[in-house]
Amino acid sequence: MTLSKQATVRRLESIHGGMAEFYTPQSSNETMLVKVPAKAMDDLFVHRYQTDQILVVRGSFVLVTLENRQYRYIAMSEDCPQVVTIPPGVAHGAINPNNRDCWLVNAVLRHGASNPKDYQPIKKPFAYDIAAAEKALAELTQKQTETILLPVA
Repeated sequence: MTLSKQATVRRLESIHGGMAEFYTPQSSNETMLVKVPAKAMDDLFVHRYQTDQILVVRGSFVLVTLENRQYRYIAMSEDCPQVVTIPPGVAHGAINPNNRDCWLVNAVLRHGASNPKDYQPIKKPFAYDIAAAEKALAELTQKQTETILLPVA
């Protein structure tokens, strides 16, 4: 079996219990709480022996992956519970064009010892397309608004 060389997006299902809504946690070897500051534009990183499983818990941001020599802009928001899984070897970074910090949980799966280079930024082959990132975030916000405005049958 070979590991996927692209990020995957999976919407989380929930179970209602009284007033609470329960989401299935991600299995992991290590869980990190991460802050992506307002107006941040992060460099790219590549992890050699870990899979990241990212879930936004407060705010929103755009996860950028480099796949097939192209950037992919994945909008994520607290209002749209989804997990993005980034396998080893996929370069990724973050853009937060908002005026508010974004908080996320990264449920890390380890496939070997952590490599110090995993946390050192790598040079971007070309600049991010900020307009594309902002468009992805706007489209996610529009979808959320449309879902909220759907009439109840």
